[in-house]
Amino acid sequence: MAFEIGDKVIYPNHGLGVIERIETKTIMGTTCGFYQLRMASETTVFVPVDNVDGVGLRRAINDEEVQRLFNLLGDGKIDSHQNWKGRFKDNSDRMRTGSIYDVVEVLKSLTFLAKSKSLSFREKRMLDRAKFLVVSEITEVMGEKTPVVEGKVEKALERSFAAKAKAVVVKPKPAAPPAPPVVPVKAAAKAVAAVAAPAPRVTSKVAPRRAARAS
Repeated sequence: MAFEIGDKVIYPNHGLGVIERIETKTIMGTTCGFYQLRMASETTVFVPVDNVDGVGLRRAINDEEVQRLFNLLGDGKIDSHQNWKGRFKDNSDRMRTGSIYDVVEVLKSLTFLAKSKSLSFREKRMLDRAKFLVVSEITEVMGEKTPVVEGKVEKALERSFAAKAKAVVVKPKPAAPPAPPVVPVKAAAKAVAAVAAPAPRVTSKVAPRRAARAS
């Protein structure tokens, strides 16, 4: 992806910057082009032109993407990864992609988690960073003041948490097995008597006939 002087770009995990210069430098015998970025903190960063995709340098989102971003913030879909190591690794990977949508996922999951437990120092710092990156980019695109954008982001997050709460389905308890049918006492007594009664004796008529013939 090629950029020009004056372009507003996002440097992953650092935020918004402006390309001030494009120059060629020779470092350790290797000559290549560099984008010189001036970050919002007034820090200067040099990004190799040939490694733009590798570091995730991208243009800031546009007006249409801002609305998509707020929809994502309030959609109620929140990753509730419980394992600390797995959660931290997943969130760290997302923060490094440079995608504002990945950063929003980190912001949602850690903000939601912080409502039920205390975050570790590293996760608290990651949450603060995610919020800064989201708010600063929206602020730049919308041209609004930071406190106003922060309020909008917090309201979107509250909508997301409310939507998640409504989506929780309480599983019904398993139904008890049906009770055996009740048999009246008299009917039960008759059934028992019928089973216990001896079978009727059958008298064979063949034997007498044979005896008569023999005589």
